[in-house]
Amino acid sequence: MKPLSLKMRAIALLAQREHSLMELRGKLLRLARARAAERAAQAEAAAAFAEEGDAQPRAVFEPVSGADSPEVDVDIEVEVDTLLVWLQAQGYLDESRFVESRVHARAARYGNRRIQQELSQHGLSLDAEAQARLKDSELGRAREVWQRKFGGVTPEDASARAKQTRFLVGRGFSPEVVRRVLRGDHD
Repeated sequence: MKPLSLKMRAIALLAQREHSLMELRGKLLRLARARAAERAAQAEAAAAFAEEGDAQPRAVFEPVSGADSPEVDVDIEVEVDTLLVWLQAQGYLDESRFVESRVHARAARYGNRRIQQELSQHGLSLDAEAQARLKDSELGRAREVWQRKFGGVTPEDASARAKQTRFLVGRGFSPEVVRRVLRGDHD
């Protein structure tokens, strides 16, 4: 069975979930480089068969000269970048959908800082409206996360308070929101 083309692999990845441009580019580059190396290895094996005078290999492979050479790597990058432009033009790859899906998936478990940090790893950021919505709901989200983890029990000593504070800060909630949750503020 013939392996999927690079375009079909990209569409299959995007069908599973939204990807950022940076993330999809990295995945496609790894895939394209692995395929180029595989074709080079197959070409070497075919050449070895031909030199030994053995029976012809079952498939004829087009030789890829030096799959590790800089020229081949540049060609691969150009191919992947061209594919990414096409995916964006066709509406398969949309970074605003990626941001929206990532916020939706993370908002119930993480604070604003964690969500913004994760988006920045993808080279993206929230727009002002999305930031305002997240900020408005951060106290409620922090309270829900805290109640699920600690059962809504206010810490009795400094050790328990520190543990709960570390947990909420580690989830990306701001220190002010953490203080309000642990004090029991409701608004």
